[in-house]
Amino acid sequence: MTRGRGFFRWSVLVAGFVFLYAPIALLVIYSFNASRLVTVWGGFSPRWYIALLDDRQMVDAAFISLRVAFVSALFATALGTCAAIALARLGSFRGRALFAAMVMAPLVMPEVIMGLSLLLLFVALDAPRGFWTIVLAHATMGMCFVAVVVRERLEGVDRSIEEAAMDLGASPAQALLRVTLPIAMPSILAGYVLAFTLSLDDFVIASFTSGPGSTTLPMRVYSQARLGVSPEINAISTVMIGFVAALLCVHALARASRRARD
Repeated sequence: MTRGRGFFRWSVLVAGFVFLYAPIALLVIYSFNASRLVTVWGGFSPRWYIALLDDRQMVDAAFISLRVAFVSALFATALGTCAAIALARLGSFRGRALFAAMVMAPLVMPEVIMGLSLLLLFVALDAPRGFWTIVLAHATMGMCFVAVVVRERLEGVDRSIEEAAMDLGASPAQALLRVTLPIAMPSILAGYVLAFTLSLDDFVIASFTSGPGSTTLPMRVYSQARLGVSPEINAISTVMIGFVAALLCVHALARASRRARD
């Protein structure tokens, strides 16, 4: 009976992984397809990666996405860390419940509603839509994710460590900068990676807040996919998968190295 349950659990686990990752594996395999037809295998060839380098619009969109993700993740990490410190260290201040609800609202708000509301805000402010409006929109989206990750870490830190630093003469600000933030640094870096990945992947909010000359990579891929999926789209998608996977691996190795030193 126990063996039967174990076999069933492993079968469900394997089926779940196949369902999640088989499409990604097929996309990577067919990005090396020599044929122009996506579903017909014509032999192994890197021709679509070479063609991708000659596609100036796709390359420009990729660089715009990377710049937006880098800058917006910095803003999201700074704001999210400050919000997490306020929620985890300032106690029950007036308006705390409202502040927490506003910080966490983007987690449950549909992206269409968020994108439309930001568009209306930029229109009301008469702000020209472009690179910086996308950055602000993505920072707003990513801030709540950073706040959740960092707050969870701060609430697990022993407060006596900070109190000991202040007993030894450190001011609250010095205890925060020299004790609390270094302890929370792995979660802050994790929040940055999460915000960067979410920005790089976003299509809905960027489509509402972008302007001329600020087409991101997901928007460019979507516009080409509407005319038919080509192996070149498979190639750029594989590059994105590899880039994000490498970023996550570097972060995991950094955390493992830090734990080994500790």
